[in-house]
Amino acid sequence: MLKTLMKQLKEFKKDSILTPCFMVLEVTMEMIIPLMMASIIDNGVEVGDINHIYKMGVYMVIAAGIGLSAGILGGKYGARASAGFARNLRQAMYENIQTFSFANIDKFSTAGLVTRMTTDVTNIQNAYQMILRMCIRAFFSLVCAMAMSFFISPRLASIYLTAVVVLGCILSVMIYFATRYFNQVFPKYDDLNESVQENVSAIRVVKAFVREDYERERFTAASNNLYKMFVKAESIVSLNAPIMMTTVYTCILLISWVGAKMIVGSELATGELMSLFTYCMNILMSLMMLSMVFVMISMSTASAKRIAEVLNEKSTLTNPDNPDTEVENGSISFEHVNFSYHENAEEWVLKDINLDIHSGETIGIIGGTGSSKTSLANLVSRIYDVSEGCVKVGGKDVRTYDLETLRNQVAVVLQKNVLFSGTILENLRWGDENATREECIHACRLACADDFIESFPEGYDTYIEQGGTNVSGGQKQRICIARALLKKPKILILDDSTSAVDTATDARIRKAFKEEIPGTTKIIIAQRISSVEDADRIIVMEDGAVNGFGTHEQLLADNEIYKDIYESQTGGSGDFDQAGGVN
Repeated sequence: MLKTLMKQLKEFKKDSILTPCFMVLEVTMEMIIPLMMASIIDNGVEVGDINHIYKMGVYMVIAAGIGLSAGILGGKYGARASAGFARNLRQAMYENIQTFSFANIDKFSTAGLVTRMTTDVTNIQNAYQMILRMCIRAFFSLVCAMAMSFFISPRLASIYLTAVVVLGCILSVMIYFATRYFNQVFPKYDDLNESVQENVSAIRVVKAFVREDYERERFTAASNNLYKMFVKAESIVSLNAPIMMTTVYTCILLISWVGAKMIVGSELATGELMSLFTYCMNILMSLMMLSMVFVMISMSTASAKRIAEVLNEKSTLTNPDNPDTEVENGSISFEHVNFSYHENAEEWVLKDINLDIHSGETIGIIGGTGSSKTSLANLVSRIYDVSEGCVKVGGKDVRTYDLETLRNQVAVVLQKNVLFSGTILENLRWGDENATREECIHACRLACADDFIESFPEGYDTYIEQGGTNVSGGQKQRICIARALLKKPKILILDDSTSAVDTATDARIRKAFKEEIPGTTKIIIAQRISSVEDADRIIVMEDGAVNGFGTHEQLLADNEIYKDIYESQTGGSGDFDQAGGVN
């Protein structure tokens, strides 16, 4: 875990080394000053040597100046090191997430990934800065103050040593119990963020169904769970201050009592006792700082594990050693394909699929909800890998292609259409970042999106709000289709992506495809017969298997499921899931 995280220090290693060096210098100056004070009292004040007082005073000012400068520089470099470390962690996590397959993403919730990149990284940043500055400073100060104390009076220093051992034992017990609670806190953060994310992204649905009270109760429950865990952890940590202060005052009383007797017995000078008091405070304040650092480390350990999980996660989809970088054509073959989303699944999602699709064909896929239509299409662009068998594109197994090459040639318009914040042109150029305005307009004409875009006051420069909330579902679908067309793919997959447009517009889109991109293999997943009946061939899916494959006329004559779907949509209820018996 530490090795994984430390790799992200990169250009901030120098700052990470300089910070503790300046902290050590600052502490060194602080340790020298009490000795100078003792010298002023014993060799200056008590003997009346004013020159010695002036000389030591100048030395004290110089030492204080050096210590102040070292503290400032330590703070500067410590801030750079910790903030840079956090930046690199976020960047590394984000870049690794971009490589994830859908199978990898399924392991982490969106809310969980957001928490790891925000709250968890902030914890690591704070802990790292405390380690570089406070921990190094406190540890070195503790060691030096203890050494100085034993140098002045081993008898009185033994009081400090006893206090250090006792506090160390108490602190270890506190951290052990606190860490157990902190390990449970951050999954609660995920639940809280998930509640907020779902509520905000689906606020229209929440209000439409008047579920504000339910969502409020859900958020309150998640917030209270987080509150309870923090209270338990912080209750243990809060014992640190009273225990520490009790120890401080006990040490002061003992040193005052024993030290006074030693001064009376001429075993100790007054200036030395003053120095011991200073070192006493240094030792005990160092212990208090160390306890804070250890508490922060115990809290951030859980965060470190969660961050390392993301950084160490390897994509289930990888490029071969010598990948193919050219897709010859848009032909598709499924050869004895079995597929499931989980390795230990008891049943296949897709069962023994055998299909042969020619380049340039228009293929319709129809079937009831849950018949695995989308799962079938996902294997073509290698969003998931097959469990058994193989899928070929252009005559080659998709696993032999460079992923970027394959996905540039297999454009997919998903069921859930997503637009990003920016202008319509910026969204279109996700398909081709170098596309000209004219190419974007042409793609929109093919997708029947040009009419409504040009009706906007700012046309193609209209700003799309986050999630595309200022355009309708049908408009969003058509922009997404145009975006996919700009890739000029050899295979175009439309996953129920015209469900929000009227049948006339749907027909115009299909006609444009047939006339303008005849060489592109088009796969149309749909719920409506009208969307696929003009296809060259149609696949009928049932329970993860191919129930029929042929033309509209052939399926009407030979396939009962297709016939039932057709009759239910053209002459009755339209509920083909029920009428067709497809699940």
